[in-house]
Amino acid sequence: MSTAAVPFRIHGLDHIVLRARDQDALVRFYCEVLGCSVEKRQDAIGLVQLRAGVSLIDIVTVHGKLGRLGGAAPGRDAHNLDHLCLRIAPFDRDALCAHLRAHGVTPGEYGSRYGAEGEGPSLYLQDIEGNRVELKGPPGPV
Repeated sequence: MSTAAVPFRIHGLDHIVLRARDQDALVRFYCEVLGCSVEKRQDAIGLVQLRAGVSLIDIVTVHGKLGRLGGAAPGRDAHNLDHLCLRIAPFDRDALCAHLRAHGVTPGEYGSRYGAEGEGPSLYLQDIEGNRVELKGPPGPV
């Protein structure tokens, strides 16, 4: 490993890009189920940018200019990434699970996991395109 100083400092996650078979449905999922909002649309290249706190989640259609560059469409057996993690507050496991179920989403594995702010509660789920999403609470006991 190099000991040279890095000439910059990372401030946080700027954005991630998810490719979608059904862009409109995936945008609705992230907005209605997870509370994101549409920040910007760039229809000419098949891109919708969602605000997720201080970060963005970009959703590109696999049939658009950007999406075609990524190869095969995502699915249960072909993921675009392992998972994305959204830091949420408050983290009320019962209320969170009830909310997800009300939207037809099955809550996944729950536990204490280490994240950017330390050890704390975490719950996994899958979005409607098969991407794993982790909802991470503040540091503290589970």
